[in-house]
Amino acid sequence: MKITFIAVGKTTDKHVAALTDDYMGRIGHFNPFEFHAVNELRNTKSLSMEQQKEKEADLIMQQLKSGDHIILLDEKGREFRSTEFAEWLEDRLHKSCKRLVFIIGGPYGFDRRIYDMAQEKISLSKMTFSHQMIRVLFTEQLYRAFTIMKGMPYHHE
Repeated sequence: MKITFIAVGKTTDKHVAALTDDYMGRIGHFNPFEFHAVNELRNTKSLSMEQQKEKEADLIMQQLKSGDHIILLDEKGREFRSTEFAEWLEDRLHKSCKRLVFIIGGPYGFDRRIYDMAQEKISLSKMTFSHQMIRVLFTEQLYRAFTIMKGMPYHHE
């Protein structure tokens, strides 16, 4: 099963982008993986928060396919220890769907349509991080999960 990672906006910090790219490359050694950056909205001063979320949802939905298992990276989602996340991921990878899709929304979160489409929500922390930093944290944890599943020495208890 392919893992797809969708995020609103591009990473503007070259150091954050390099770290994210490094982990995405590592993940690709374990499992088919793809990343899609949805274009950030421009000229949003005249748009309300809800209008921005609606427009971002339209862009996110263009990346989704029928049969996707959608997981939102959301502050109100389920939290895991790394070993628990590895078990959860391994279970999901054995399900019968074509793509496991993780999504980071825009600065205001997700439109109701995206929440309604999602099967699950995961939180990486109770703390708030920038959307760019979440990309690094998530890809590192995804890589860590694969090393745990393969019994590699990357993760230490």
